[in-house]
Amino acid sequence: MTDCPTAADRISDTRTGPDGGALETWIDQDLCTGDGLCVQVAPRVFGFDTDGLAYPRDPGGGLLQTPGSRAVVPSDQRQAVLDAARDCPGACIHLRPIG
Repeated sequence: MTDCPTAADRISDTRTGPDGGALETWIDQDLCTGDGLCVQVAPRVFGFDTDGLAYPRDPGGGLLQTPGSRAVVPSDQRQAVLDAARDCPGACIHLRPIG
């Protein structure tokens, strides 16, 4: 059995990233359970497609429906996205600092 980082482990370094700067997010649809927590917590950043899985949204609110598509997290949504990633039951929300 291998040790896999939890969502909280994966994002802990982004909380203290340079200047609390911009984040990029993407969802691993192979791990997505369709629970909807991310859509409830950060509906401006995540949404459901017809396949029942979550995807990030583009700046205009449209879904980025290609698996692995990345979106920049608006600064006012940063904490909501961090919370969604931490609490995601599928641990499928990925974040990385950008800029």
